[in-house]
Amino acid sequence: MRIALSQLTTGPGPEKNLRLVEEWTRRAADAGARVVVFPEASMACFGTPLAPLAEPLDGPWADGVRRIARATGTVVVAGLFTPATGGRVTNTLLATGPGVEASYDKIHLYDAFGFRESDTVAAGSATTVIDVDGVRLGLATCYDIRFPELFRAHADAGAVATLLAASWGAGPGKREQWELLARARALDATVWLAAVGQADPGTGPGPAPTGIGHSLVVGPDGTVRHALGAEPELLVADLDIDEVAAVRQRTSVLANRRPEVWR
Repeated sequence: MRIALSQLTTGPGPEKNLRLVEEWTRRAADAGARVVVFPEASMACFGTPLAPLAEPLDGPWADGVRRIARATGTVVVAGLFTPATGGRVTNTLLATGPGVEASYDKIHLYDAFGFRESDTVAAGSATTVIDVDGVRLGLATCYDIRFPELFRAHADAGAVATLLAASWGAGPGKREQWELLARARALDATVWLAAVGQADPGTGPGPAPTGIGHSLVVGPDGTVRHALGAEPELLVADLDIDEVAAVRQRTSVLANRRPEVWR
């Protein structure tokens, strides 16, 4: 399966960001990608008041993504903010395109490194997998990468890859953690892990996570197969789906689990 990771930098304006989604999706489609993955906060960057911008999944921004997916014949995965109770929003991934219509609400909120996502964002409570051309893919968002249970749940649901969208916060050691965690989660679940983050906006660390770039594709054996730098760039990669079964036969971490011990 050919996928594309769109490592761009979004701003505070949803309409302008939707135009970026269209431009980058067309580039990915021209390169033969079947699935195009955009970062977390594709609709509007963090550091922007989110509640006034939030729209439901049948709102104009999500419908714009659907139109782009239909026009290009691709499945597009993009991060947006949907309304939640109490004046908060939900950090949502929309997956849409031919034969696919699903969403994932970020389960693990980024209350870490001096930032409190839960002040403005409500947590999700359910995993999501999608099927594209008979291939099952899990969805995850940013801080989720620190929690191996989610990725194993994708594998248990039949997924051979997880698509992870992020707006990774800058700071000492954060790039190294990003790669380490991506490789570890691929190994934990013996899945392909395609992790796309916002490109580095060049502003340095701030109170809200923005991005550091360095999107990457990790094989089910934990090796990095493709990686980008900090700048905006499109990464197109072919995932060998059959490799997952081969790795699981050699490395039986899923089969050898003993969850009853930890209950």
